[in-house]
Amino acid sequence: MDYQEMTQALLQRLLNKELIAATISQPRAKSNEIKRIKLKPIELKGIYHIQLEYQYERILKHENIPLSSIEKTVNDLFEKFRQFHGEFTSENIQIQLSKKNKVFWKDEQTANKTVDLSHNRKKNYLLDPETVYPFLIRLGVQSADGKVKKQKYDKFKQINRFIEFIHDSLDYLPKDRTIRILDFGSGKSYLTFALYHYLKIEQGLDIRVTGLDLKKEVIEHCAQIAKDLEYDQLEFLVGDINDYNDETTVDMVVTLHACDVATDMALARAVKWGAKVILSVPCCQHELNTQVQSSPLDIMLQHGLVKERFAALATDSIRAEILTLVGYETQLLEFIDMENTPKNILIRAYFTGKKTTVIQKERYEAFTKFLSAKPFLEKELKEYLN
Repeated sequence: MDYQEMTQALLQRLLNKELIAATISQPRAKSNEIKRIKLKPIELKGIYHIQLEYQYERILKHENIPLSSIEKTVNDLFEKFRQFHGEFTSENIQIQLSKKNKVFWKDEQTANKTVDLSHNRKKNYLLDPETVYPFLIRLGVQSADGKVKKQKYDKFKQINRFIEFIHDSLDYLPKDRTIRILDFGSGKSYLTFALYHYLKIEQGLDIRVTGLDLKKEVIEHCAQIAKDLEYDQLEFLVGDINDYNDETTVDMVVTLHACDVATDMALARAVKWGAKVILSVPCCQHELNTQVQSSPLDIMLQHGLVKERFAALATDSIRAEILTLVGYETQLLEFIDMENTPKNILIRAYFTGKKTTVIQKERYEAFTKFLSAKPFLEKELKEYLN
């Protein structure tokens, strides 16, 4: 199949209104500020449209395209991007283009699906609440017959939210070797098992995952579940971030609820390992709370509660900026915490190697100086920042 045949085949499916959902990614030019585009069909005032969600580094924008304009849109998109993943009514299609537009096309026939055109459609979970998942049964989220327990439905939604982050990270993971993943502070490991299931079983990827936690009983329990489920490439070890020195290269680092600078230790390790994907949900942040001094902020900082919350937000902003300065595309995103606490910010970072500007460095230095902050993460990554 050549390039023209590919665009015509895809266009025909779009004109036939067969699209369920799709993602276009891998910008051809590093200067392209749009990282990926999600497509879905919607109906506006009785007219069929395809909605494009443009995902920039820090913002989202939407555009609704009528079918009469879709051919031009498709051609424009493939001039700027090289990868397409699409779900259609009876098939899934994956397209990969070389720099010279050599086409790799893979399609997989599926059971017939119905297109949902509602603008506020029912949430389409990556883990289907009507499907039996053995790991969710063992973790107590589903009953033995595969029904999500009423009291566990919030947890099921939280797991799905995390899987969305994992799904969005697929483009940044290697395709030609085993993907190495570390989860620091895995705890009861709801998300560790979900991550393994989605990448290994749903996506069929070659992965090896290690969950690390200090609680021996929890680790032994999780290890037994992994053994019973025959999750051969999932292991659980007792230990903390400081003690783990068994790796030289890691592709994804997940860190959840690591207290104070333990989060910074994990982020620093991830950078030094060359991790392509970092997903971190910080817990308590005490370091900046003891450092912050800034006379213009005294009206805020005189109140302990406000000072604590401000310091937490400033800490995560500094972490995100440091990761940006060492070559990551970094975002702070809302994540509903597994324990339903106010700690609901997730740091998501993809390594792109993008060089930072003098202005960015000066802005960071001005911010930390304004707060009298001496971040632990900055000290840990001093050689990378220089």
